[in-house]
Amino acid sequence: MEPMKPMEPMKPMEPMEPMSGGEAWWPQNLGAPASSGAQDGLRYAFFPEARRLLVERDGRIATYDSGEHRIGGVSQRDGALRFEARDGPVDPDALRRLG
Repeated sequence: MEPMKPMEPMKPMEPMEPMSGGEAWWPQNLGAPASSGAQDGLRYAFFPEARRLLVERDGRIATYDSGEHRIGGVSQRDGALRFEARDGPVDPDALRRLG
């Protein structure tokens, strides 16, 4: 009977590649958004310095003047959007649409 061979040491794990955050879908002149997200086929990005809120739905981007609101999240109820801000919920219909 042959003697057992010792186990070979495990190879060190390869470092993982960082996950891509995806390509920016907003105009580059706005820079990086302070908050952004996506759910149910909708994406949003908020740019406080420019006072802009962008919402993409069905491949079309709507641009809003966010005024003094500091948007940090979004929710949907029965297909209606509501944005969460420091000063409470914001209905997008209350914002001036720019495009």
